[in-house]
Amino acid sequence: MAEGNGGEKTEKPTQKKLQDAAKKGDILQSRELGTALVVMAGIGWLAVMGPSLVEALSHMLIEALRFRREDIVDFAPADRGMALLSGIALPVGGILLATLIAAIAAPALLGSLGFRPGAFAPKASKLNPASGLKRMFGVNGLIELMKSMAKVGLLGAIGVWVIWDRLTAIVGLGKAGVAPAMSSLGDMFIMTCLIMAGGLFLIAGIDVPAQIFQRGKRLAMSKQDLKDENKESEGSPELKGHIRRKQYEVLNGSTRKAVAEASVIITNPTHFAVALRYTPGQDAAPVVVARGCDAIAAAIRDLADQNGVPVMQFPELARAIYFTSRAGQIVNEGLYMAVATVLAFVFRVENRMASEMDRPFISVPDDLRFDADGRKV
Repeated sequence: MAEGNGGEKTEKPTQKKLQDAAKKGDILQSRELGTALVVMAGIGWLAVMGPSLVEALSHMLIEALRFRREDIVDFAPADRGMALLSGIALPVGGILLATLIAAIAAPALLGSLGFRPGAFAPKASKLNPASGLKRMFGVNGLIELMKSMAKVGLLGAIGVWVIWDRLTAIVGLGKAGVAPAMSSLGDMFIMTCLIMAGGLFLIAGIDVPAQIFQRGKRLAMSKQDLKDENKESEGSPELKGHIRRKQYEVLNGSTRKAVAEASVIITNPTHFAVALRYTPGQDAAPVVVARGCDAIAAAIRDLADQNGVPVMQFPELARAIYFTSRAGQIVNEGLYMAVATVLAFVFRVENRMASEMDRPFISVPDDLRFDADGRKV
């Protein structure tokens, strides 16, 4: 049955699969979005700084055609060229900077910004003529051809509409002076480019979801792939057993015995674990028989599971006991009420007088609240 086929790519790619693909250069990208942003940034800068750019170019042309006596006596073409170019450095540099920022913004918006050495690694598939023909005449090639035709058609239609709408004004430019005609022509050019840039954004709005869908389909995983990745991430059973043995080694014999005889284990739930014992007639108050963090906490939890010791998750209480009591000491007096509530709940659960749904609310005094680093909250 197809449903049970572990090789069918029916599952979404995991975060690890996406990260591994990105390291190899397979990232989410849209040339249409990049083109739209670059064009809009350049035209936007021209719309704001266009008069200044025209004035700077006019001044440079006038200065270039003007000859003075010192230009002949002390001829320095490099200095003269630098002086002429410095006048247009700001407006031209502004265009370059705006388009550069836009080019960087495109992958940043798609979450693909960054340098990936794997993208520059040589790939034999790109040198294979058969693979190249498959890319050109395959489904992706057909999609790219249709996108290009749609782009040319849309932008061409926009251009024809703008020219037709302003045809009377364009014809009238011949009757105006040179300066007014140039100004009107510049305004028409800016407006036309802005409208066409809007058309590019419309195309990008269609292309970006399409690229997301294509990349998701390309990186889709089968159920077997998910199992293999999960096994690789968590480790094989042999590796888990080795880690568990290492964890047990950090607990000495007396600690293992104390955990096995504990009344309850209170956890953080992962970073801290404290083992409490309370035997009426023997203990005047609950006693901390073992405590630990990270690897030791994991070993305490595993040992508790093996010996059937109840494990309860009360993060604030676990941290409070860990940072205020040592192994062999009774719990802090300010925590008596909270610990007694937990022990009473464990007793009721063991005697089938309560269930997990009846878990009590535990309140820790404000002066005994700690964060994971032992700082009072």
